[in-house]
Amino acid sequence: MTSAPRPAPGPPMLYFAYGSNLQRAGMGSRCPAAVPLGRAALLGHALLFRSWADVEPRPGWSVAGALWRITPACLAALDDYEDVDAGLYRRVTLPVRPEGAPEDVEALVYRMAASHAAAPEPGYLAIVREGCRDFGIDDAPVLLAAGSAGEGPSPYSRCGSAR
Repeated sequence: MTSAPRPAPGPPMLYFAYGSNLQRAGMGSRCPAAVPLGRAALLGHALLFRSWADVEPRPGWSVAGALWRITPACLAALDDYEDVDAGLYRRVTLPVRPEGAPEDVEALVYRMAASHAAAPEPGYLAIVREGCRDFGIDDAPVLLAAGSAGEGPSPYSRCGSAR
């Protein structure tokens, strides 16, 4: 019996989740070593749906989410889950503001490569909403962004949305 090669150990990284990876149960199964650190905001971005949650630069807007501490093994699992190799999402590093912190921290964020807008499937939306509840994030912006898919980011995202 052979086992898959393990990623080399490395320092923990920060990851900003704004969609299905807000859900603690899902992250726990994909990335058991991930540690939830709390709520955070991606400033200067808006939430929208392209079948799945995405963020795009938008000055003056904000996306609410959660910050996780992840390991290299978690990163490999997240890359697989987000279909990075297939080109669905790409990983970027962006400044994120942890709740109550005076300054931003650098965190990994997944952004979609596609530019089409499309409403999410109800099951996916339910997972995102559960993740919002897991972190005490208002899910109204998620519902508004999902309802306005195809029309651009929800105007409510200016107040703080969640992926």
